[in-house]
Order: sequence, then C-alpha cells, then structure tokens
Amino acid sequence: MPRVHLTTLGCARNDVDSDELSARLDAAGWDVSGSDESADVIVVNTCGFIASAKKDSIDTILAASDTGVPVVVAGCLAERYGRELADELPEAAAVLGFDDYTALPDLLDRVLAGERPQAHEPRDRRTLIPISPIDRDLGRSPGTSGMRRSVSAPVVPVKLASGCDRRCSFCAIPSFRGSFVSRRPTDVIGEIAQVVADGAKEVFLVSENSTSYGKDLGDIRLLESLLPAIGAVEGLVRARVSYLQPAEVRPGLIEVIADTPGVAPYFDLSFQHASAAVLRRMRRFGDAESFLDLIARARAINPAAGFRSNIIVGFPGETEDDVHVLMEFLSQAHLDVVGVFGYSDEDGTEAVGLEGHLPEHVIDERVAAVSALVDEVMEERGRQRIGENVDVIVEAVVDGVAEGRGAHQGPEDAAVVIPDAHALVGDVRSVHIIDVDGVDLVGRPV
Repeated sequence: MPRVHLTTLGCARNDVDSDELSARLDAAGWDVSGSDESADVIVVNTCGFIASAKKDSIDTILAASDTGVPVVVAGCLAERYGRELADELPEAAAVLGFDDYTALPDLLDRVLAGERPQAHEPRDRRTLIPISPIDRDLGRSPGTSGMRRSVSAPVVPVKLASGCDRRCSFCAIPSFRGSFVSRRPTDVIGEIAQVVADGAKEVFLVSENSTSYGKDLGDIRLLESLLPAIGAVEGLVRARVSYLQPAEVRPGLIEVIADTPGVAPYFDLSFQHASAAVLRRMRRFGDAESFLDLIARARAINPAAGFRSNIIVGFPGETEDDVHVLMEFLSQAHLDVVGVFGYSDEDGTEAVGLEGHLPEHVIDERVAAVSALVDEVMEERGRQRIGENVDVIVEAVVDGVAEGRGAHQGPEDAAVVIPDAHALVGDVRSVHIIDVDGVDLVGRPV
C-alpha cells in the first residue's frame, strides 16, 4: 500500500473536505493512517482566508518539504492561487484545485512516479453554474459527496452546504468556494446516521452560511424542518449548527435552535461589527440594537443558550465612535465566545479599494482594546453559568481530568474541565458548573 499523510489547516469546512479526500484515497488502496515521517507523500489541505492563515499554510508546506517526502498542496490556498502558487513554491510537487479532488488517487500516483501535474488556473467560481439538485450526489463540489472514512471521534463535522452567495466587501471566500449549494436533506441525514453508527455523539453542521440552506432547493425554511429530523436520529446526542448570518436568522429558526430536542441551543452568529456605518461598508446589514434584540429573543426561549461571534476591527473608515458602539454592544450582549481579528486587505475584494484605510498601529491598538474587553466579557459570562447543570460530551481525558463541551460550546470555543477519574472519551457526563478557569468552566459530575 502506498502511504499518505494528510494535514488539515483552517476551519471545520476543510475538515470535512479532508474526510472526503481520505475516503477516496482509502477506497483506491492508499494507507492514510501513517505519520508524515512514514508517508510516501504528504497532502496539505490549506487555508487561504486571511493573511495569517496563508502564512500558516506556507510554513506548513515548507516544514513538510523538509522531510524529503513529496508534498501535494490542496485546499483553499491552492484553489485561490493555483499556478501562481506553484511557480512561487517549487517545494510543492503538485498544486491541486477543488476540481482535482475526484482524481486525487491517480494524481498522487503520478507524483510518486516523478511527474509534476500541471497546476490549475484559478477562476472566479461565482461564475460557475451551481450543481443542480438531481446531480448533487456526484460530489462535484468539495465536501458534498458524503464520502468519508469511518470515524471514532465523539464530535464530527458534517457539511450542510458549500459556497456563498453573499458579497461582503472584505471576503474572498465566494470567489474560490463558489455559489451556494445545499446538500439534499436525505444526504445530510444519511451521513449523520453513518457517523453516529461509527460512534459520534455530536455532529457539527458546517457551511459558509447555514441560514441560506435550502434556498437553492426551493425552500428557504428548509433548515427549520431539517434540524428536528436530525435531532431525532437514533443514538445522536445533539446536532450543532455553525455560521449563521444575523440578517437571515428568522424567528422560526431561532425557536428551532433554542428549543428542539437533539439540537444544541447554540448560536454562531457572524456579527463582524455592531456599528451600522461600518456594517454598510462591509455590505452587511444590522446594527447593535437589532443584534441585541436577536440575542434577547433567543434567550427568552432558552436562557442557557450559547452565543459566539467573530469581530473585525479596523475596517476602512472605522472611527473611534464606531469602536465605542462595538464595545458597548459587546458589554451588553454577554456573548460566550468572541473572536477578534484586525482588518487586512484580501486580494480581489472590494474593501481593498475603499477609502479610509487605517495605519497598522491604529488597527493593532484597537484590536488590543477590544480583545481586552472580550476577555473580561467571556470570563464574566462564564461566571454567570456557575450553578448551571450541563451535559458534557467528553473529548479528552488526561491524568484523571476530563475535558469536553456543553451544548452552549462549539468545537473552537472554551471547554468544561471535569476532575473525573472514571470518564472515558465519548462519555456524556451531567456536570454542575462550580467555577471558571479563564474562559473554561470547571464542573463536577452530578
């Protein structure tokens, strides 16, 4: 068996793509279980979203090439830059685009034979005709074929959709991920049943914009009917939805997420900012008042619901008043988790040409100020949870201490730490929250 080591960078959407690539290689007779030292070829599934992610991807490729093993570059960075990346990175034995995924086993065979497959020519994937519903089982969009190897992890990502039709001025993702394509409900539920049979307790539904699910299938409210069906899958503890666009969150969807058995009351809301002026320049909608109202409506249904978001600081034209609005919003929203990012130009986005770009040191100062506030807000929100009982899915046990996440915590969020010498990975523990440790919660078994 030829041996391949697959390294995955970036978000849960890339994790799903890597699952599909592993399944294709496994079916073609490749051993995908080895380390990079024992591999015949290394595949790096890269991230290309922001400058820091690009740097991490390049550093990982270069480190992999130091092993002397041929390195094949896939993922968003490869799709986005193609031949340009191949020319600038001779260490890569091949640079593959998304359309190469179905032929990956054959391409790796060619690499091992000493060939250097031609790098693809990047194109704006928004101009491609979306896959019709009847053809969506063909897997022509990465991560949508449903192919995956057996898994043993307690929490498993499952792709809900691929691509995005929104045109945020700072984001390049639609240009290389393409138009929004929903997976058919039967395919999603079928894959979930498969991973639950393999031992998964939670599925994390991923897409670029989950609130758009179903619009290309003729039903913009399809997610509201799909989630209860997923929650009813036998053996599944809970399903969690990622990346909700606040402007598209409907009252019915709030109710379903907040109060459906088998669905985590968890709102991953992409606010990005709270100043209406900045949001308009971002080509987004909403303001602090409407965001606070959305949060209040969800908490009125389920006070224990979890909330996370990402914030961009230093967007072109952002004023001190805008930052003040943002910080006031964060102080009042009591979010569980907030990721804070400084603005950086992204190739091919509208924001590059906007007036009012801020000096880097100003962006750094604002990021530091907002981050300090966010740390205080997250710790205070954790303290508000002292006294709650939380069902925790154990994901790791080290020296008699278990760690996992409650329904209000996503895979990239804080964790619940439980002194429990008898816990095993995959256990579901009912835990009483007794303290906080930074952003983590400390609990004892009930």
